[in-house]
Amino acid sequence: MEACTLAYQLHQEGARQYLTLPALSGYAGLRHLFTTRYGGVSSGCTASWNFGAWSLDSEANILRNYEILAETLGVAPNRLVRTDQTHTTNIRVVTEADAGKGITRPRDYSDVDGLVTDVKGIVLVTGHADCNALYFYDPVKAVIGLAHSGWRGTLNGIGAAMVETMRMQYGCNPADLVAGLGPALCQTCFEVDPDVAQRFFKKDPAYAQFAVQKGIKYHIDLKQVIRYDLLSAGVLAAQFHDMGLCTKCRKDLFFSHRGHQGKRGIMAAAMMLVE
Repeated sequence: MEACTLAYQLHQEGARQYLTLPALSGYAGLRHLFTTRYGGVSSGCTASWNFGAWSLDSEANILRNYEILAETLGVAPNRLVRTDQTHTTNIRVVTEADAGKGITRPRDYSDVDGLVTDVKGIVLVTGHADCNALYFYDPVKAVIGLAHSGWRGTLNGIGAAMVETMRMQYGCNPADLVAGLGPALCQTCFEVDPDVAQRFFKKDPAYAQFAVQKGIKYHIDLKQVIRYDLLSAGVLAAQFHDMGLCTKCRKDLFFSHRGHQGKRGIMAAAMMLVE
């Protein structure tokens, strides 16, 4: 079964369900996806396709879920590379030597929320349960980037940092980049205290246009903040795409940290270059 809109495509293969961006699906040299809750072997509050939440699931289950992810993408698990997410703007340039790190063998890096590579056959993987997944593809230079962007990463500009890394490391022209967002909290569901809102307004007064005050709380549209930053970094408006799905509003389909009060699994965003 497949459900398709202009913003996303939902694929179902047996019990396995995942999403893709139509704007990226047309490129023969690229594979990508964003997982849902369904398709793995985990149980309880992490049922069933969980890629983290180690204290709530077994290591064997999580490894098997990564194996299923690899099968979905048509690669071996030792071709996956995962971030070590701590809400930074640090981006790692992934080489062949990194294959399997964080999945089938230990990482030798920490505090990395973004990955970028031009190596074919290596899958970049980030974990999500309300935070934005940022996909980047340069079809001219054949370079991909994938980032985890929570509110701290968004505030500190991980999206723009990825654009700059791709420009500096590979000579990418920002105007050539195709950028996409996976499911994450919508403005209504991202409610913060005034001190957090003021950090955004202090960073860039233009961010105020993406915030609504309700009582003493603020609701910030992180997706629009990310779009604003990427366009400011040179990404073309026509090349920016958003699945338009909220993880908390659709907690039937996704794990949501806020929606499930922390008792949840973690979804995966994945991206790879192919021959």
